[in-house]
Amino acid sequence: MKIQDSSDRKILEEILKREDLLERRRQELNEWEKKLKEKEEELLKKLQDVTKISPDEAKKEILARWEQKLQKEIADEIKYSLEKAREESKKKIREILVEAMQHAATDYIAEYTVSVVKVPDEEMKGRIIGKEGRNIRTFEKATGVDVDLDEEGIIRLSSFDSVRREIAKVALEQLIKDGRIQPVRIEEVVSQVKKDIEKKMSEEGEYLCHKVGVYNLPKELIALLGRFKYRFSYGQNMIAHTLEETKLGTKLAYELGADVSVVKLGCLLHDIGKIITDEEGNHVELGVSLLKKHSLPKEVVDCVASHHEDIPFPSLEAVIVYIADSISGARPGARYEDYEGYVKRLGDLEKIAKSFPGVTDVYALQAGRELRVIIDSNKLDDSQTIITAQKIKEQVAQNVTNFPGNIKVTLIREVRVSETVR
Repeated sequence: MKIQDSSDRKILEEILKREDLLERRRQELNEWEKKLKEKEEELLKKLQDVTKISPDEAKKEILARWEQKLQKEIADEIKYSLEKAREESKKKIREILVEAMQHAATDYIAEYTVSVVKVPDEEMKGRIIGKEGRNIRTFEKATGVDVDLDEEGIIRLSSFDSVRREIAKVALEQLIKDGRIQPVRIEEVVSQVKKDIEKKMSEEGEYLCHKVGVYNLPKELIALLGRFKYRFSYGQNMIAHTLEETKLGTKLAYELGADVSVVKLGCLLHDIGKIITDEEGNHVELGVSLLKKHSLPKEVVDCVASHHEDIPFPSLEAVIVYIADSISGARPGARYEDYEGYVKRLGDLEKIAKSFPGVTDVYALQAGRELRVIIDSNKLDDSQTIITAQKIKEQVAQNVTNFPGNIKVTLIREVRVSETVR
């Protein structure tokens, strides 16, 4: 009986232990269930927050997070793309310029007019001079050129106007060939040569316009363009330069998507002011004034006004005209300059100004286009400075006859007063 009680007691203890274990497990499960509910509520709340965002806002949020994550990769890709674009653009630019210059090649042969006429003998030179110099005076008056007979065997003709110089050259050659040299005959020959040269220049102007595909220009402008045949800039014939530059500019305009007609007219007319000799001003100012007078489009006038960077470039077309002009003038062999004559010309300008009293220093600037004169304020007052400027201008006009364009004379008189405090 005791044994049985002992056995029952053990069974009872075991049951109690198990019940206790089960109770603890039940409590743990309750805790887990509570935590799961809290987690579920948290997730539901987040889900509700997410559902409040519109699709576009959610898309932006995602893209922003990806952009931030891939920011370095994007920056590297942009840098690589830019470098590649620069290299490709440089290569393309070189190809465009080379192809444009190939298209600009012309077959125009410039006739380099020389203002020198050979005389067969001294007897002929005497006949040209005439009794008491009447023939030579008639010739100079009819042609508007100066005649130099000092050198043996030749006659030199000088004038700022290259067309007058050409008329004089052709007329003198015809008179020598004809042999009848007297005032009436001189006037007849010069008059006929003028008509021939005018007709020839008109034909050259039409040829130039048709060669580059420009039509319906005013007749006055066509005639002026024809004068390029007898006009040279640093040894480069103006028709050859204009033809070359216009072809080059037109090709660049096609490649760059610019207005071809504006570029073509801008290139064709950019130097037209160079053959206007009866008005004051540089060739850019004179050209702009002439084109406005004939009511050419503002875009074309702007190209002419900016082709030497006198004003900021107003358009892509103006930049193209500037580039085409620079390439045509700067290519090897296009132009030449008599450096000895150039240096002598600058020296002559400075020497003339220094010969006047009250002048302390002289500077020839802008390749001789401006003469800047420094005046001693103790020797010349304001009125005397103005008079000196006029005298220098007159001396330069008389003595410097081989200078293209205008020369600006600027006198500077400065008064300085200083005191020392001890």
